[in-house]
Amino acid sequence: MERQSTRLRALLRAKTFLHMPSVYNVIGGRLVESLGFEAAYIGGYVTGASTAITEPLLTMNEQIDPARNIAQNINIPLVADAGSGWGEPIHTMRTMREFIRGGVAGIHIEDALYPKRAHYHKYVVHGVPVEEFVEKVEYSCKERDRSDPDFVIIARTDTCRALGLEEASMRLNRAADVGADLGLLFPRTPQEAEEAPKKCRLPLVYVQSRGNRDGRPIISRKDLQQMGYVGCIEAQVTLCTEFHFLKKALTELRKTGDYTGMTNAEYVAARQAVEDLIGLDEYYEIEAKTVEARQAKDAPSGG
Repeated sequence: MERQSTRLRALLRAKTFLHMPSVYNVIGGRLVESLGFEAAYIGGYVTGASTAITEPLLTMNEQIDPARNIAQNINIPLVADAGSGWGEPIHTMRTMREFIRGGVAGIHIEDALYPKRAHYHKYVVHGVPVEEFVEKVEYSCKERDRSDPDFVIIARTDTCRALGLEEASMRLNRAADVGADLGLLFPRTPQEAEEAPKKCRLPLVYVQSRGNRDGRPIISRKDLQQMGYVGCIEAQVTLCTEFHFLKKALTELRKTGDYTGMTNAEYVAARQAVEDLIGLDEYYEIEAKTVEARQAKDAPSGG
C-alpha cells in the first residue's frame, strides 16, 4: 500500500496547491476528504482545545494518537503539528519515528521553547536560539531519511511575530540548509505575506488563523497561490465553526426544548451522510451475507 507521505510528495511534485483544513477526529477527516481537499491537517490548537487540555500542555502521545487514528482512516495525506518535537534532538527523532509509524505524511517542527507556555495563546514569542532550532530540524531530517525518505518536514518559525521577517526568513533558510522540505512563518501584514516567499529558499505554507487577535491577515487561496505559497493550513475553521453553531443549537434547545435550525429533511440527509462516511453500507452487505443470512436460514419455519 502506498504511504501517505509518498502521495504528499507526488502532490508537491505536481505543484498541487494544498488546502488543508485542521481536523481533530476521523469523521472530520473523512468529511474533508469527501469534499475534495488535497490533504488534511491536525494542529496542536484543535487537539488541545477539543480535549480541554490546551496545546501547551499536550504530551507527544496526546497529539500522535489522534493523528494516527485519522491518518489510518482517510485516503488523503495528513500533515501534523509536531510542536517543538517534545524535547531535544534525540526526543525530536523519536517524535519523527512515531508520526511515521502512525501513517502521517508530514509534520512541522517549530523554534518555540519547550515546554510551551500558555502565554503562547497571547502571541508571546518564546523562541529558542537559531542554533537549537537548526539542530532539531537537522536531526529530524536524519530520522526522515532513515525511516521514510518521503516524509515531509516543514520548518516553522514563530519569530516573525516579534523579531520581523528578516529574522524569520533567515531561520527558515538555515533550516533549508539542513534538509527541511517546506517552511512556515507568520507574516504580520499583507506586505510581509507577499515578501516572504521571495526571501525564503523553502517553499512556504501559509496559516489561515481565523479569529486571531493579533491582526494577522486572512488571504484568499487564489492570492496565496499567486504569491507563490504551496499550501494553506486552515487552523481553526472546523473547531470554531462547529463550536459556534453547536452552541447556538444547544442554547435554543435548552431555552425552548426544541431546535429549529435544521428541518427534519436536513437532519435525515445529515444522518445519512454521516453513515455514508463511516461506511455502514459495507457493514450491511457483509452482515447480509454472513450472520443475517445464517440467522434467516436457521430460523424455524412456521407450522
